[in-house]
Amino acid sequence: MRIAVLVSGNGSNLQALIDANLSGQIIGVLSNKANAYALQRAEKANIATAVISHKDYPDRESFDDAMHQQLLAWEVDLVILAGFMRILTPNFVSKWQGKMLNIHPSLLPVYKGINTHQRVLNTGDRLHGCTVHFVTAELDAGQSIAQSAIQVSLHDNVESLAQRVHELEHFIYPQVAEWLCNGQLTWTNGQAYFNKKPLERPIQFAQF
Repeated sequence: MRIAVLVSGNGSNLQALIDANLSGQIIGVLSNKANAYALQRAEKANIATAVISHKDYPDRESFDDAMHQQLLAWEVDLVILAGFMRILTPNFVSKWQGKMLNIHPSLLPVYKGINTHQRVLNTGDRLHGCTVHFVTAELDAGQSIAQSAIQVSLHDNVESLAQRVHELEHFIYPQVAEWLCNGQLTWTNGQAYFNKKPLERPIQFAQF
């Protein structure tokens, strides 16, 4: 399986995917920012890189089409979003339905969108974590595949929660990617299957 990873920043999840030695091959890393440190991580691992800046395009549709053409050129089977900070157009998402993963720093369906750590602290939730899900046109709404949770302590702040959740991400994201690579996880007609059975709820990795 040929994998492309889309990035915008530091790329710590990309590094976790590289270090996992997946049975699929990461053949390209695409960024919308030329100064993303993730590109250096890719180059150190001898992975092809491409920069497609959203600022060079008049609208989201033409930007997404340029990305789509690059993914086709790389002959990609799976797209993994790893800190990619652009909202994708429905047209782009539809072309990669069932072939595109995202990881979100909350226990979806709660806290879609941004500032999840602050929102958890604001509401006093006891549990927080991250979710790997298939990407659909609606933001953070695709079927959830796996989750990992931590207990929020009285001493946690935004920075400590971000760090703790990042550690969870680095563990579960490569695991889900490998399930797709080895065929344990599949997608058919809008439904995820795990070991050939419909996945009715996300697989839980407890990390208390």
